[in-house]
Amino acid sequence: MISRIWHGYTTPEKSDAYENLLRDEIFVGIEKRNIPGFRGIQLFRRPLGEEVEFVTVMWFDTLEAVKAFAGEDYEVAVVPPKARAILKRFDERSQHYEIRIDHTQGAL
Repeated sequence: MISRIWHGYTTPEKSDAYENLLRDEIFVGIEKRNIPGFRGIQLFRRPLGEEVEFVTVMWFDTLEAVKAFAGEDYEVAVVPPKARAILKRFDERSQHYEIRIDHTQGAL
């Protein structure tokens, strides 16, 4: 299993709008693509003074599944124009990790 991790930052004033965009449009759009090997996505959020940090963690069966989502240069961040308009800054590239041990006991 592969984990794709990405960070984006916005202002506190725009943070709810960004979270809503992710939940209501971007994540739904990703799921509707029915990418073979895509297992899901998680969103993390924390305040950092003048910014709010968002972290997305996507789960894929294989690197080939990641490429089906992001393209051949799979580390490039996939940030739609609506998200770019809200974000203050973001990682230009995502990080990918092979999951070696998973002690997950259940979903939230």
